This record gives sequence, C-alpha cells and structure tokens, in this order.
Amino acid sequence: MSEAAAVDVKNLVKDFKGPFRGKKVQAVRDVSLSIAPGEVYGLIGPNGSGKSTTMKAVLGLVAPTSGSCAIFGKNSTKVDSRGEVGFLPENPYFYKHLTAAETVRFYGRLCGMRGRALRDRIEEMLELVGLQDARDRRLKGFSKGMLQRIGLAQALVQDPRLVVLDEPTAGVDPTGSREIRDLILTLKERGITVFLCSHLLEQVQEICDRVGIIHGGVLVNEGRLDDLIALEDRTELILENASADLMEQIRTLVEVTYGADLVSEGRARTTLESLFLKETQRQESGKGRLVRSRKVVKRVLK
Repeated sequence: MSEAAAVDVKNLVKDFKGPFRGKKVQAVRDVSLSIAPGEVYGLIGPNGSGKSTTMKAVLGLVAPTSGSCAIFGKNSTKVDSRGEVGFLPENPYFYKHLTAAETVRFYGRLCGMRGRALRDRIEEMLELVGLQDARDRRLKGFSKGMLQRIGLAQALVQDPRLVVLDEPTAGVDPTGSREIRDLILTLKERGITVFLCSHLLEQVQEICDRVGIIHGGVLVNEGRLDDLIALEDRTELILENASADLMEQIRTLVEVTYGADLVSEGRARTTLESLFLKETQRQESGKGRLVRSRKVVKRVLK
C-alpha cells in the first residue's frame, strides 16, 4: 500500500460573502494539488490570488465550500489531522515579555510536552534556529529575522511531519532570509515535508522541488520545478576546458575533441520569475479579452 500524500487538495472551492447582499466572492476555484512526503512545495501568486486561502483550507482554518483537503490521509476539517503539523503564519504574534526559551517552552506545553523531553527539545530547537546565545533574551528586543526564527522553533517543537510556512521571510533582511532558507533545506534533509507561500521567487527556485502558480483563485500551472522552467525549443551544453579553437567549431561539432569534457546536456532554463510573470500576464490578458467581448455583445444587443 502506497504512503498517503502529505497534502492532498481535490477540487477545492472557497466562497466568501461579498460586500453586497447576495453576492459572493470566489477566492479559490477548483484547485487540486498533491504534495509527497519529504517534498518542499512552493505556492506562489500575486496578492489576492487565493494562495493564503488555499493554505488555510489545508490547515483546517477555513472550511471548503466544496472539494476536500487532507493531511496524511486525514480530512483537514478534523482536529486529529493537525497533530503532525507545524505552522508559521505570515505575521506571528508572540508574548514579547517572554524569553526565547520560555516561548518555545510555552508552545511545547500547548502541544502536551512535559519534563525532560520538553527541556531537551527546547535546547534542540534553539540550536537548530541559531538562537541558543539569545535563549534568555526577551522577545521585545528581537529583530524581525530573529522573530521569524523563533516562529520556526515553535512550529517545529512537537516534531511535525509537515511544516506550513506563510511568507516565512516577509520583512526579513537578506542575511536573515538566507538563514531561513538554509533552515528549510535542513528540514528537507530531515525528511520533513514543507508547504510554503512566498513572494521571493528566487528563493522558491532555490529550495522547492515542486511549484504551483495560482492566479485569480485558479492553479494556472503546477509541476516539478525543473520541468516548469525548461525551455522546450533550446538545448544547453556546458563544456569544461574548452579551447578557443573548439568554441569556433562548436556549430559543426560531431564529437568531443581537444580534451574537452561534456559536463552536462539538457534543455536551457528560464527563471521561475519569468515563468510566473508569463502565466499571470496570460491570465490578465485573457480577462481583458473577455471584458471586451462582453462589451461588444452588449452593444449588439442594444
């Protein structure tokens, strides 16, 4: 029997009440995605695209209008699905009068941890996020990057199998952002599944195995990162120790000569940022054509 997906979203639809009576706003429209155990999955999209709503539905914080979400085979709307999940929201709130160690202890106790196991876990988490030297400092003196790292510590305190991160590097300086990126890679090495939303496309490209692009509540593209950013009409050759003479003859090259080593061969890559802009602009242009068509129809009917 195959292992259940870490996250399984099927035909998710979420409607919210609109500003006018009888009107509804559809934040998510028929979204389906699956995240394998141990995978780092990035969901990216512009503001208001539906990525946070999708994430909240996975966590059971909002109920789907239709469709379903499951975590390791358990329905997300059920409390028992959340026992193996750690969550870091975009703007976490902490009690600023507590120290770093006291904060991790507080969340550990909320998860039912006690005694020696909790004490050992506090030290392990502070070391993991690089805050062992600040364990006795109060959070009111922490920088944004340090607060995000203590947020990661509380998300990991109960040793979850899935970690959900909503804009984990929001407002963090480049150094702090790099540290958080390295922490996510460490989680991946430990076999922990990571589901994250981020606007930092370069960072997503560095750490994610698979990516979904959501726009207007619709998942417009999704798949393995290498496949998404591959350019189908181009081939890339990387040569090592190639001489100037070899470079002049490259177009008619039949076999590797002059002592050059063929390091790799494959399709050239675009960037995740370029792919993201292409997909969202295509959606916007499609909406523009639809609006123009409606205007033409109205004029004809008049």
